[in-house]
Amino acid sequence: MSDRLKDLEERRQAALNAGPERAVARQHEKGKMLARERIEYLLDDGSFHELDMLARHRAHDVGLDGRPYTDGIITGWGTVDGRKVFVASQDFTVFGGALGEVFAEKMHKIMDLAESVGAPMIGLNDGAGARIQEGVVSLAGYGGIFRRNVQASGVIPQISVILGPCAGGAVYSPAMTDFIFMVRDSSHMFITGPDVVKTVTGEEVTLEELGGAGSHSTKSGVASFVASDEKSVLDDVKYLLSFLPSNNLDSAPVMDEADDPQRDCPALRDILPDSSNVPYDMKAVISEVVDDGEFLEYHAGWAGSIVCGFARVDGRSVGVVGNQPMIMAGVLDIESSEKAARFVRFCDAFNLPLLTFVDVPGFLPGVDQEHGGIIRHGAKLLYAYCEATVPRVQVITRKAYGGAYVVMDSKSVGCDVSFAWPTAELAVMGPQGAVEILSRRELQQAADPDARKAELVDEYTEKYANPYVAAERGIVDAVIDPAETRQKVVAAFRMIESKREDLPKRKHGNVPL
Repeated sequence: MSDRLKDLEERRQAALNAGPERAVARQHEKGKMLARERIEYLLDDGSFHELDMLARHRAHDVGLDGRPYTDGIITGWGTVDGRKVFVASQDFTVFGGALGEVFAEKMHKIMDLAESVGAPMIGLNDGAGARIQEGVVSLAGYGGIFRRNVQASGVIPQISVILGPCAGGAVYSPAMTDFIFMVRDSSHMFITGPDVVKTVTGEEVTLEELGGAGSHSTKSGVASFVASDEKSVLDDVKYLLSFLPSNNLDSAPVMDEADDPQRDCPALRDILPDSSNVPYDMKAVISEVVDDGEFLEYHAGWAGSIVCGFARVDGRSVGVVGNQPMIMAGVLDIESSEKAARFVRFCDAFNLPLLTFVDVPGFLPGVDQEHGGIIRHGAKLLYAYCEATVPRVQVITRKAYGGAYVVMDSKSVGCDVSFAWPTAELAVMGPQGAVEILSRRELQQAADPDARKAELVDEYTEKYANPYVAAERGIVDAVIDPAETRQKVVAAFRMIESKREDLPKRKHGNVPL
């Protein structure tokens, strides 16, 4: 037995040090952690249980030198804050983290386990894509991963952490997961690299400009969260997990020592400027209402005219959506509609109640928006809210104009409880535009068109740009003192916590993609 145990230990040590020293040194020189170091940092101490440690490739005679254990990916399970998670960490020191047949089999196994057990799946990506030597077998391996991404979608949270290169077909697995984290200056995602781009299109672009964290967090909307270094990004993953349930049948963790649910928010009485055309920060409103001002913003650098993120109300996780008057007056455009739609659908899939703050002047007008498909993209957000069955509370702070108001979780599309501040303006359009249409002939005939227009705008504002007509009709449930907002939101969520909806039988809806 001692000889066999000695042999086992030698094999384990070989697996623990599968990458050559030179590759390990190069990884550290770049300021990057090793695959196992990342797992150790992410998971609770001593909680990791590895699977397929002694797996090796079977691709003989294709030019692969050696058969190192693990085959370039480390898989297993452990805990984060005591909650079970599954992890797959690509090892760039072994075959550059490239995917081959055995690598893919390990991924398939761990993804199947995560889905069947009902625990989050976290991929730590740092690899060179498909293993060229193994040819089409590698491509088939990717297909199996993609299919499992889709099968697990809406069942368990799927998180991708990009910690190095992720190129070609390899980008599509992260793209189908729920969240993508990237590290500035060291994470790169792209379908084709700078050299191919230059050859095909003649465009010269750097690696960072093409697929770096900066580009994907501000321009493409691929990266959900970005941090400055690997440890920070892994800390952010842990923080995100604290808001999420383990699967679609579980509830998110509840904080016992929560902020006082009866806390007043007197600062909200003075947060709106005197003029409705002057911006304010919706994130300040959110911070006042949610527990301890704690808010994890989603896609903070992209589609800034809408704010999305996770918070807690009365100790329970909620998804928060709010128009941001600080950017383009809070209009809905193509990007903000897509951003919010994906966020709303995630929250609905994982039973996270939705809290929506409304200050929207409309959809962004323009030829580019129309030709870019604002109708289709705006419909995505409308579809997401109409489809959502989780508890939903709406707070209208100021502007609520036209179709954009309807899209922002209005009562008519299924919001459970709608509150409005006295400053709320619910109307088909803003007073200026309405007067120009309704009183065009009168203004043309007026002796002083500007003075008459100002009078008509004041009359329209007094008559329509307030929440009371909507309150009379039950389109908002209550007009509230802004200082009461937190108390009212807490009470509403407590009331609708047990909400149930019976959905019609169907395979699935047809989202206007």
